[in-house]
Amino acid sequence: MSADVQFDEISDDEAQVFTSTTTDTSNDNGFVPPGVRLLEKDPDVSSTYHSAIPVEVLKAGTSEGCVLGVDEAGRGPVLGAMVYALSYCLKSYSDRLPSFGFADSKTLTHDVRVRLFSQICNDKSDEELYRNIGYATRTMSARDVSSGMLRSNASGAYNLNEQAHDTTITLISEVLKAGVNVTEIYVDTVGPPASYQAKLARYFPGIKVTVTKKADSLFPIVSVASICAKVTRDIALMRREEMLSRRVEESWGSGYPGDARTVRWLKEAIDPVFGWTNVVRFSWQTTKDLLDKDDNVKDVEWIDSKAGKLQFKPPKEASAALWFGTPVTSQF
Repeated sequence: MSADVQFDEISDDEAQVFTSTTTDTSNDNGFVPPGVRLLEKDPDVSSTYHSAIPVEVLKAGTSEGCVLGVDEAGRGPVLGAMVYALSYCLKSYSDRLPSFGFADSKTLTHDVRVRLFSQICNDKSDEELYRNIGYATRTMSARDVSSGMLRSNASGAYNLNEQAHDTTITLISEVLKAGVNVTEIYVDTVGPPASYQAKLARYFPGIKVTVTKKADSLFPIVSVASICAKVTRDIALMRREEMLSRRVEESWGSGYPGDARTVRWLKEAIDPVFGWTNVVRFSWQTTKDLLDKDDNVKDVEWIDSKAGKLQFKPPKEASAALWFGTPVTSQF
């Protein structure tokens, strides 16, 4: 099997799946994960990146099984993508992971996380981590996450847990399809651990599956996935902020609803018609509350009709034609 493997799309028509053996990791400060570079082609479209299968995993073939871990970053923020990541290595190698400093990403500094992830990606030298660890990231854009959660009643809302489960199943399936001999799977839980574990066991019979809380601090291979997810999300958000030419003093902060900088940015950036750019999750209660409380925001209501059409109700103080500048019909 070639080390440069092209993974096929499994379930998402919009997903972009990309494999590369060239990564710029000349220094930690300038490190941009491949998944972020892929996302920047169209930051509003969810995308998937798979690393090449590690040399040591290829050499082992089916003679030794791999352990695989899954974790996410960005489930709670109101800004930016949610990133799911998996990592895998030979079971015999997993015992070496703690010696490099792998731990729950939340307990590490940004610089340490970046250094570790850049070593995993660095194919320009004989990095031990690059030769032994494979990984994949699924970057779920804020637009796509919210679109699923705000689907009409006719289609059925696609809640965050369902999106997380489907993403995890798809990523693991892609790795198995590439021929990686996975014998153990460890997942940081989303929802009740027992039912999620049973669900994954049905999808992957013959593989030992463990789903638990705090898996990123219990299993080193999940710690690796945690770092891959966290660095990918953090740098993607930083790069998106740079693309929007925000000055440092106007930073949108961490993206979490409890961050005063994030709330201040949301308030200042509201457009009275469109709200915000697609970097904001419109399905979050934070954004709904801010729109409701802002007197400058136009009152627009979209209603499902029995015919499956959408009806536009313009603000009471103005006609739709005056608001948009051109005549429009009430239904389309």
